[in-house]
Amino acid sequence: MAVKIRLARHGAKKRPYYRVVVADGRMPRDGRYIEEVGRYNPLTNPKVIDINLEKVDEWISKGAQPTNAVSHLIDVARSGEVITEKKAKMSKKAAAKAAAAAEAAAEAAAEAADAE
Repeated sequence: MAVKIRLARHGAKKRPYYRVVVADGRMPRDGRYIEEVGRYNPLTNPKVIDINLEKVDEWISKGAQPTNAVSHLIDVARSGEVITEKKAKMSKKAAAKAAAAAEAAAEAAAEAADAE
C-alpha cells in the first residue's frame, strides 16, 4: 500500500481550505484518509499552517511519502517562517494609469508652488 501525505481540499468554491492528511495513494483527493495531521489556510494573511510535526515524522518513518506541496509546508512549519502574500504585478494598462496619475499630481504640485 502506497501511503501519501497530501492535501485534501475543503471549503467553498474559490475559497479553498486544506487538510493535511495521510491517505492511501489509490484513494481520491478528498476521499477516505487514514489520519489528519494538519491544516492549511492559504486565504489568510499571513497564511495559517498548522501541522503536527510529530505525527508527520512518525508517518514518514513508516514509509509515507509527502507530496511536493506538503513537503514545502512541512519545511515552512519547521523553520517557523511567516508566509505573506506575493505582490501582484500591475498590468501594463494599470501601470500606465498610475504613471499618468503621478505625472498629473506632480504638475498640480508644481502649479501650486508657482502660484505662491
